[in-house]
Parts: sequence; C-alpha cells; structure tokens
Amino acid sequence: MPCGQPDSGAASARYVLGVDVGSTVVKCHVYDRAAAVRGSSSRKVESLYPRPGWVELDPEVLWSQFIGVIKEAVQAAGLHMRQIAGLGISTQRGTFITWNKRTGKPFHNFISWQDLRSAELVNSWNKSLLLKVIHVIFTVLHFLTGNDRYLAPSFLTFSTHQTSMKLSWVFKNIHEAEEAAKKNNCCFGTIDTWLLYRLTKGSVYATDYSNASSTGIFEPFTKCWNPTLCNLLSIPMSVYPPVKDTSFNFGSTDSEIFGIPIPIMAVVADQQSAMFGECCFHPGDVKLTMGTGGFWNVNTGEHLFASWRSLYPLIGWKIGEEVVYLTEGSISDIGTAIKWGQDIELFTDVDETAGMAHSITDSQGVCFIPGLQVSGYDPYLCASFTGLKPSTNRNHLVRAMLESVAFRNKLLYDIIVKKVHIPLRTIRADGGVSNNSFVMQMTSDLINKKIEKPANADMSSLGAAFLAGLASGFWTDKEQLKKLRRIEAVFEPQKDSEEYRPAMDAWLRAMKHSSHW
Repeated sequence: MPCGQPDSGAASARYVLGVDVGSTVVKCHVYDRAAAVRGSSSRKVESLYPRPGWVELDPEVLWSQFIGVIKEAVQAAGLHMRQIAGLGISTQRGTFITWNKRTGKPFHNFISWQDLRSAELVNSWNKSLLLKVIHVIFTVLHFLTGNDRYLAPSFLTFSTHQTSMKLSWVFKNIHEAEEAAKKNNCCFGTIDTWLLYRLTKGSVYATDYSNASSTGIFEPFTKCWNPTLCNLLSIPMSVYPPVKDTSFNFGSTDSEIFGIPIPIMAVVADQQSAMFGECCFHPGDVKLTMGTGGFWNVNTGEHLFASWRSLYPLIGWKIGEEVVYLTEGSISDIGTAIKWGQDIELFTDVDETAGMAHSITDSQGVCFIPGLQVSGYDPYLCASFTGLKPSTNRNHLVRAMLESVAFRNKLLYDIIVKKVHIPLRTIRADGGVSNNSFVMQMTSDLINKKIEKPANADMSSLGAAFLAGLASGFWTDKEQLKKLRRIEAVFEPQKDSEEYRPAMDAWLRAMKHSSHW
C-alpha cells in the first residue's frame, strides 16, 4: 500500500485514536467524525529520580501504560479495534533513549527533557574558547551574507534542556552505547521513534519533522540532522532515524498487540500537535499551552525565523509538499509549580486556586519566583517566595503563584511581538492551567488581547487524531477540521495593563535578586 494512502478498511472504520504521551500523564481519546470524545483513558507517568537532578522514565513501564490506555479507551467507548481507522501519537519532546540495533535492548532508561545531568558539560561548553570562536565566525558570516542561517550560531549557548548535550553525555558515560555506535549498532530515538519501533516489532525505525526539529540536533533550514553540531559534540551521525512526514502512513501495529493491525497514521511532537488541534493553520495564529511548562507558538507559515535568545524556530508539521514553520518561546515550571503547591497543602483541589486568588485584591507584596526564568537560563535557580509577612496567608501565596504565570506570559508575548515580524491573529489557549480563569483573565489584561479557550483542553491528543484522520481519509481537509472546533470561553481584556504595573515591577525586582541563587 502506498505511503499516506487510506487503508481499505478506513471507510467502514468510524473512529480515530489520539494518544498523548505527556510529561505527567499518558492519555488516549477515541474520537468520532464530529471530533467528539467517545471514550478515554489516562495513566500517570511515573518519573524516576535516581540521582539529584536526574529524571528518567522506565521504557517498559511507559510501554505498558501506552498499550494500556489504548485498550482501556477503546473498551470505554464500547468499541472493537476493527472500528479504528487510524492511530495518531503525540509525545513529549526531547525525552530520548538509545538501544542496540540488533537486539532492541535499551542501553539506559529514557532520559527526560527535564533531566539536568548534563549541567557540568553545558557550563564547560558555554565557557569554552571554542564556542567564543564559533560566535565570532558566524557573526562575521551573518554580517557578510545577511543569511539568517548564520544568526543562531552567532549567539549559540547550550542548555540542559537540549537533547544534544544529554546525548553527548550518554556517549561519554555509557560504554555499551559508545561501543555500539562505533559498530553502527546504536539507535537513537525520542519517544515517538521508540514507540513506532516497538509497535511494529522493529520493522519501522523513523521519526517525523516536528519531533526531529524539537531535539535541537535537526537543522530546520536544511531539514537534515546537523553534522556540524554532531562533530562538535562527538555524536556519530549513524545513530539517527530517517525523518518522515507528520501525517503519514508509518505502517501498522503488529497484530499480536491489539488482536488486529491498527494503521499508525501520524506521529507528532506535543506542542506542534496542540497547535494543529487548535486549528492554528494560518501565519500569525498563536497557540498558548499552559501545562507542565508554558509554550507560546506562532505559525510563521513558510517563513523560518532564526533563533533569538528565548525564541527558536521549529518545524510545525510536514504534510506532503506543505511545510509549516513555527517560532516558539517557552516558560518552565507552570503546572509543576502549581502541583507542588497542592503537594504542600496550600490548597486541596487545583480548581480552588482561581477563587482563592480572586478572594483578595492583591498578593500583599508576596512574589513567587519560578525555578527557571523566561529570558535567562540558570539550571541551578530554585523556586522561592519573597515578601512574606506575618499577615501572609495561603490566598496570598496562591495568588502570587498564579500571577507569576501571567507575568511570564506577558514577558514572552512582548518578546514575540518585538522579534516575530508577522501580524498576530488569533490567540488560542490549551493545557490544564488554561482552565484557571484567574490566569487566563490576567494574561488577557496584560497583553491586551482576546484569548480563546476550547471546550476540550487536551489539544495534543486531538491534534494527533486530526493528523491521523487526514492521512487515513477519515477527515478530508483542514477546512473540515476548522468546522469541528468548539470554543468554551473567550477572555477579553477588562483592565488596563498599567493597573498591574506596581505588582509586575516588584516581581521583576524579585526575579533579578534571585538570579544565580
């Protein structure tokens, strides 16, 4: 069967699966042709912390959870696997594993995008003379040619979030992986690649453009794995998978897994998937995801903007000849910080927090400093509260935490407006924190823009399902997908952003004092 063509059984199959392997939860939703959820299942992702700063996932546990949520969701919908037209898989980005090509056995657990084990390597590189020389060379090249390809390397800095540094760490510290790579017997894969490999019992080894570009090792300008970076970090080029379209017939699951083969019709990185689920198909469309972290994504169409400090270019998706580019800015520790507040019993239920924040007029000067900043990078910075007084209570602490989310949204939005020279159109929010009316309204006030919130906040699952549905013929085109959107709420500016100025200035001062704590 030609790649990308619908399965002969797709016409009779009436449902499509969207699975999202996130940082905290693995979810599966069964969607009908109206994009309504007919059945769901979710399981908590079990992170491992073998050493301070290390964050891992057990590949066998994740595999079990992935298979489990699919079976449970189909069962919850009262369906049979033969009624499924296709499977779309959305995954957290940057989390990776390496394994033996011949045996399929992993050399280590999944190393999470949140993992800090490469911090010493990162600091060493960022202080190195070689990196300074690279900056000078590419600054001159950019000046002489005007080519934006040379702009990003001119101020290249490494961070612990980058897959490249952690992969370099693997080959420096895990002897079996290093030896296998020398013999062309080592496979590298983000979660999507490894799931494809397992689902097809080793017959499919691939990733897609959205996941590849999110590693920081894949060059979006040339659409190839970056040989210069790999040579610099001593990473063998032989370890990388082939890169395929996002909405694409990747083959079918082995029949032993679900009883019958299920076509795998899309793999996509979670933020790009959420963008597609929000139907942000046009240049200038903006998607704001507030989940474990926060992500602002701007559709830049066929134009690829070079990296600038806290903004970086990504491939959104590739479908046939169409390649859509995005510019992204990220904020760490949004949902993570709120979950921590729940764990220390500042509140019982996350749904209480908006009411707690609204119950007082201000935070009484209390500021919450998140673990990592928007416009700077300090892997050792710890979260903290400042401005505590004898009169401070839980409401003040919770309000300070929620205000910090809105303030960081404002900072990143201002950078986007300044650096992305495309008129911004619609702003659509998703993710668990988008259910918080206080954060949503304050963000709308601060940026002075309307923000739409969909009825379904699980946009990564829906985006994966949309992409799989297009590839399988379940849905015909993007225009049909737009008609399936359901908006639950629209937040419009109600206050002048200047009313927040004293509180935001105090928060910025607190952020500055907390740097390099």
